[in-house]
Amino acid sequence: MKFARITYLVAAIYGVLVLLPGFFLEKQFSRTSPPELTHPEFYYGFYGSAMVWQFAFFLIARDPARYRPLMLVSVLEKASFLIACLLLWSSGRLGMIGPFYGSLIDGVWMVLFAIAWMRTRPD
Repeated sequence: MKFARITYLVAAIYGVLVLLPGFFLEKQFSRTSPPELTHPEFYYGFYGSAMVWQFAFFLIARDPARYRPLMLVSVLEKASFLIACLLLWSSGRLGMIGPFYGSLIDGVWMVLFAIAWMRTRPD
């Protein structure tokens, strides 16, 4: 249980620190992207959804046994970004830039979350 608590707490803190600046960088993102590719609803929707997951990680960290089923869902949350970026990269639609490396970090969290799930006994 200690492993799960620490893993999810560190993931939540890391996620908040990494995501929070993004809420203030939409104009910069829009300047570096073609106008037809800027969709503020997708931009803020991504950051909002990702931030909500950080609060779920804080919740899991408080009581891993109670929220053990949510731990499996959190593994899928991390896998979704990793798999999407790997598929985009392999098809030549995503370079080895920030989002690609971010997805690899999510892959590490995915593995740690899976280990935490396996090491946590059901409530």
